[in-house]
Amino acid sequence: MSLDTTPTDHRLKHATAHETRQRLEHERATRLTQLQALAEAGPGDETAEHLAAQKETLRRVLKEIDAAFARVEDGGYGTCQGCAKPIPAERLEILPYARYCVPCQRSTA
Repeated sequence: MSLDTTPTDHRLKHATAHETRQRLEHERATRLTQLQALAEAGPGDETAEHLAAQKETLRRVLKEIDAAFARVEDGGYGTCQGCAKPIPAERLEILPYARYCVPCQRSTA
């Protein structure tokens, strides 16, 4: 803890990191459940190509979630990787593994 950080600030950051990890764990568990359901799904209305695309999307999101965990650990979580400004809390509530703020996300798409 630095000299300019009060114990209260440290507890708030810790609580926030804890809450962030919980949200990311929930996201990971949800995606793993979806991936498992796709793996167990028998042939139906979905084409093999469509199922493969869904599985690939879920695997990509799982990688994004793992990267978000790393950013929590290294202190970079919540900072846009495009402009280095804080990502709005509302965006992180909706998409806890977001790497970019909305304007930077639009420019990378």
